[in-house]
Amino acid sequence: MLVSAKEMLDKAKAGHYAVGQFNINNLEWTKSVLLTAEELRSPVILGVSEGAGKYMTGFGTVAAMVKAMHDELGITVPVALHLDHGTYEGCYKCIKAGFTSIMFDGSHYPIDENVEKTKELVSVAHAMGMSIEAEVGSIGGEEDGVVGMGECADPEECKRVADLGVDMLAAGIGNIHGKYPANWKGLSFETLDSIQKLTGQMPLVLHGGTGIPEDMIKKAISLGVAKINVNTECQLSFADATRKYIEAGKDLEGKGFDPRKLLAPGAEAIKATVKEKMELFGSVGKAE
Repeated sequence: MLVSAKEMLDKAKAGHYAVGQFNINNLEWTKSVLLTAEELRSPVILGVSEGAGKYMTGFGTVAAMVKAMHDELGITVPVALHLDHGTYEGCYKCIKAGFTSIMFDGSHYPIDENVEKTKELVSVAHAMGMSIEAEVGSIGGEEDGVVGMGECADPEECKRVADLGVDMLAAGIGNIHGKYPANWKGLSFETLDSIQKLTGQMPLVLHGGTGIPEDMIKKAISLGVAKINVNTECQLSFADATRKYIEAGKDLEGKGFDPRKLLAPGAEAIKATVKEKMELFGSVGKAE
């Protein structure tokens, strides 16, 4: 049974570890993440961007696939199906489709409008038993056409949004989507610490988890981060393994061109990346 992300994140916050959100892009991605989570006995969040949802023909298709795969594989660890960087309209589509968690990214609105829309969605999501994530400040880089400069969030604005009753809060602290540039200044732990002090027990979310040094990840967790998003790193692992398979001529051997064989190395690479992240985040064995 798919669940809301609230309980798993509250436990992570109290236990000083983080739950990974791994974005899914197709069947192989979903299967790899679910099997790894089950093997490691780790709670997990499946993230779906609006672009990925559209690619997979719609949020209804995604929800049906995830629920069926979850049951067919006999998954017993907590799994949340979560909208990533959702628009106001996208949130309602996922509520209707049967997701168990949503993120409303109102960070590009003036703070009063962000607060107003978030408040409405908190009420609707909680009435449906769903968890909800909000965002303040911006995450650098580009995702689904939304471009952020990576501005650090205002801790006072974070408190305003946290007080609305959201279950998790994403706040810009210098993190970015995609690969980090060579001149990246690193995470602003001063900002994170200020946000933590004002939001108390609120689980905080670190977007752009790919490429952040391990020591920064661990420090962020110590300062209240209980959810870390990973997408690009799985894409890079998948691409690298697939490239090696083709360059080695494996696709020309026997029936190596069969999609099930062609995509298998990439799927295994995703498993390895997810395992590495779960071990780093400290969520292994926390599903018991």
